[in-house]
Amino acid sequence: MKVDKSLLAGSTTLLLLKLLEEKDMYGYQMIEELARRSNDTFTLKAGTLYPLLHQLEQQGMVNVYEAQAENQRVRKYYSLTSKGRGLLNEKEAEWKTFSSAVNQVLRGGASYGTAF
Repeated sequence: MKVDKSLLAGSTTLLLLKLLEEKDMYGYQMIEELARRSNDTFTLKAGTLYPLLHQLEQQGMVNVYEAQAENQRVRKYYSLTSKGRGLLNEKEAEWKTFSSAVNQVLRGGASYGTAF
Protein backbone atom coordinates (compact mmCIF):
# COMPACT_ATOMS: atom_id res chain seq x y z
CA MET A 1 0.00 0.00 0.00
CA LYS A 2 1.30 3.42 -0.93
CA VAL A 3 1.64 5.82 2.02
CA ASP A 4 0.88 9.55 1.74
CA LYS A 5 4.23 11.36 1.72
CA SER A 6 2.89 14.04 4.05
CA LEU A 7 2.83 11.39 6.80
CA LEU A 8 6.58 10.96 6.39
CA ALA A 9 7.34 14.68 6.42
CA GLY A 10 6.75 15.07 10.16
CA SER A 11 8.79 12.04 11.14
CA THR A 12 11.87 12.30 8.90
CA THR A 13 14.01 13.96 11.57
CA LEU A 14 13.10 11.28 14.10
CA LEU A 15 13.98 8.50 11.65
CA LEU A 16 17.34 10.02 10.70
CA LEU A 17 18.35 10.68 14.29
CA LYS A 18 17.42 7.10 15.20
CA LEU A 19 19.66 5.74 12.46
CA LEU A 20 22.54 7.92 13.62
CA GLU A 21 22.05 6.83 17.22
CA GLU A 22 23.17 3.36 16.15
CA LYS A 23 26.16 4.34 14.01
CA ASP A 24 27.66 7.10 11.89
CA MET A 25 26.43 7.01 8.30
CA TYR A 26 26.80 8.84 5.01
CA GLY A 27 23.78 10.19 3.16
CA TYR A 28 23.13 7.47 0.60
CA GLN A 29 23.63 4.87 3.32
CA MET A 30 20.82 6.51 5.33
CA ILE A 31 18.53 6.51 2.29
CA GLU A 32 19.19 2.82 1.70
CA GLU A 33 18.84 1.85 5.36
CA LEU A 34 15.51 3.67 5.77
CA ALA A 35 14.17 1.96 2.66
CA ARG A 36 15.41 -1.45 3.80
CA ARG A 37 14.05 -1.20 7.35
CA SER A 38 10.68 0.06 6.16
CA ASN A 39 10.20 -2.39 3.28
CA ASP A 40 10.52 0.58 0.90
CA THR A 41 7.80 2.61 2.63
CA PHE A 42 10.33 5.36 3.38
CA THR A 43 12.08 6.27 0.14
CA LEU A 44 13.87 9.57 0.64
CA LYS A 45 15.35 11.51 -2.23
CA ALA A 46 18.74 13.21 -1.89
CA GLY A 47 17.00 16.56 -2.40
CA THR A 48 15.00 15.90 0.77
CA LEU A 49 17.75 14.31 2.84
CA TYR A 50 20.68 16.68 2.42
CA PRO A 51 18.89 19.94 3.28
CA LEU A 52 17.57 18.27 6.44
CA LEU A 53 21.05 17.01 7.38
CA HIS A 54 22.48 20.48 6.73
CA GLN A 55 19.83 22.00 9.00
CA LEU A 56 20.56 19.45 11.73
CA GLU A 57 24.27 20.26 11.43
CA GLN A 58 23.61 24.02 11.75
CA GLN A 59 21.50 23.33 14.87
CA GLY A 60 24.32 21.29 16.43
CA MET A 61 22.36 18.03 16.33
CA VAL A 62 24.87 16.23 14.09
CA ASN A 63 28.57 16.51 13.29
CA VAL A 64 30.00 15.94 9.83
CA TYR A 65 33.38 14.46 8.99
CA GLU A 66 35.04 12.89 5.98
CA ALA A 67 36.29 9.30 5.95
CA GLN A 68 36.97 6.54 3.47
CA ALA A 69 34.08 4.18 2.84
CA GLU A 70 34.42 0.47 2.11
CA ASN A 71 34.86 1.20 -1.61
CA GLN A 72 37.80 3.54 -0.83
CA ARG A 73 35.77 6.65 -1.73
CA VAL A 74 35.91 9.57 0.66
CA ARG A 75 32.42 10.31 1.97
CA LYS A 76 30.82 12.75 4.38
CA TYR A 77 29.70 10.89 7.47
CA TYR A 78 27.16 12.20 9.94
CA SER A 79 27.30 11.49 13.67
CA LEU A 80 24.84 12.29 16.42
CA THR A 81 25.87 14.88 19.02
CA SER A 82 24.72 14.90 22.64
CA LYS A 83 22.33 17.71 21.69
CA GLY A 84 21.05 15.47 18.88
CA ARG A 85 20.48 12.64 21.38
CA GLY A 86 18.37 15.02 23.45
CA LEU A 87 16.31 15.92 20.37
CA LEU A 88 15.93 12.22 19.54
CA ASN A 89 14.56 11.56 23.03
CA GLU A 90 12.09 14.44 22.62
CA LYS A 91 11.02 13.26 19.15
CA GLU A 92 10.54 9.67 20.38
CA ALA A 93 8.33 10.87 23.25
CA GLU A 94 6.41 13.11 20.86
CA TRP A 95 5.92 10.18 18.46
CA LYS A 96 4.67 7.88 21.24
CA THR A 97 2.12 10.49 22.32
CA PHE A 98 1.00 11.14 18.75
CA SER A 99 0.76 7.51 17.67
CA SER A 100 -1.04 6.56 20.90
CA ALA A 101 -3.62 9.31 20.31
CA VAL A 102 -4.14 8.23 16.69
CA ASN A 103 -4.57 4.62 17.78
CA GLN A 104 -7.08 5.64 20.43
CA VAL A 105 -9.15 7.51 17.85
CA LEU A 106 -8.99 4.56 15.47
CA ARG A 107 -10.18 2.23 18.24
CA GLY A 108 -13.12 4.50 19.03
CA GLY A 109 -11.86 6.37 22.07
CA ALA A 110 -9.59 6.17 25.07
CA SER A 111 -8.38 2.75 26.02
CA TYR A 112 -10.12 0.90 28.82
CA GLY A 113 -8.64 1.38 32.24
CA THR A 114 -7.52 4.91 31.53
CA ALA A 115 -8.80 7.30 34.18
CA PHE A 116 -9.43 10.93 33.33
